[in-house]
Amino acid sequence: MLAYVIKRILSTLPVLGVVAIVVFLLLRLSPGDPAAIIAGDNASANDILQIREQLGLDRPYLEQFFGWIGQLITGDFGYSIYLKRPVLQLIGERVEPTLALSLSTMAFAIVLAVPLGVLAAWRAGTWIDQTIMAFAVMAFSVPVFLIGYGLVIQFSLTLNWLPVQGFVSIHKSVGDFIRHLVLPTMTLGLVYTALLARITRATMLEILNEDYIRTARAKGLTESRVLVLHALKNASVPIITTIGTGLALLIGGVVVTESVFAIPGIGRLTIEAVLQRDYPVIQGVILVIASVYVVVNLLIDLSYSLFDPRIRF
Repeated sequence: MLAYVIKRILSTLPVLGVVAIVVFLLLRLSPGDPAAIIAGDNASANDILQIREQLGLDRPYLEQFFGWIGQLITGDFGYSIYLKRPVLQLIGERVEPTLALSLSTMAFAIVLAVPLGVLAAWRAGTWIDQTIMAFAVMAFSVPVFLIGYGLVIQFSLTLNWLPVQGFVSIHKSVGDFIRHLVLPTMTLGLVYTALLARITRATMLEILNEDYIRTARAKGLTESRVLVLHALKNASVPIITTIGTGLALLIGGVVVTESVFAIPGIGRLTIEAVLQRDYPVIQGVILVIASVYVVVNLLIDLSYSLFDPRIRF
């Protein structure tokens, strides 16, 4: 197990290296100049040139890249061009809202999607199955921001049950923390639920046709024990894999959801940095997200042995 973990960690280094190269080049080759944004609309060409020299943007790309990599090796993600603050400090201040939204969304999706997928597979071909799958198709097809605005109109503006936007730290008020998370969690969770429910149904359908399921039923086991202890347990590996790979969908959705509900998380920080062409912040955020994605997938792989003892590393 330890050798496998070390091997996986070492294999992630080239992946993160490629991510760093791609992000660096995309930012430099894309339109927009951070120096021009900082200088303002009335700045002269000479003013913009001076700011570029101060920021080091006039240096060759290779020199900029290796200088940035040298900083990363020492744990220094650099300073924000626009805010003049350390990138890691800015990311650290935005972690709580994004982490809270991501965890609540995953919990919401898993609790809702897995039972729906199991029920759809158990009642395959019936109106129950068709209704659940129709819901999954709709939830997966509608853009996240439309779901968010629809929920705001219904539960905030019409019924006045929940706040429209914002975030309250759990350290200040647990009740307000939960109330501000309900709509963003539902918005992002519905898309994630649709994906997970469809995978659960497809996997369960395959398992329910196996011989050992018929044997379990022939032995007189209740349908609930057959579904949970035999079918769902053996279908857990593909479902867990989907949970891990769906993290990419979740990360993309967080950016949109935080914008719709004005949540001061990493997604909002990314959008603000992109609009300001704040290269160090964009590079730092993407590397942190890539690292989290790699770690989560490693944890997902390691969890396989807990659900299927036959799997060895």
